[in-house]
Amino acid sequence: MAEITDLKKIPEYQEKSIISRILLKNSGGNVTCFAFGEGESLSEHTTPYDAFILILEGNAEIKIADEIFHLKEYETIILPANIPHAVKAISNFKMILAMIKSKSQ
Repeated sequence: MAEITDLKKIPEYQEKSIISRILLKNSGGNVTCFAFGEGESLSEHTTPYDAFILILEGNAEIKIADEIFHLKEYETIILPANIPHAVKAISNFKMILAMIKSKSQ
């Protein structure tokens, strides 16, 4: 069923929290919107599939392997499969995370 989602309102920021809302999930992957409170982070981890991040607002620090990237509104980055990565909120920020599974997974 088609649905309009206002990403300026959903998910809302909560102090000292990371809030997420799944926008799409199926066997091919998923698309999730995250709202990070300033200073919040996702610790270093790996996933078995590629991921795409789009910063909607605010500033984030993305670490991929040993390289650190600073992203701002409307910038994107690819997180390669099986490579350690981490996310940290420099300010309150929102992002879209799209994870795409390969046909072999």
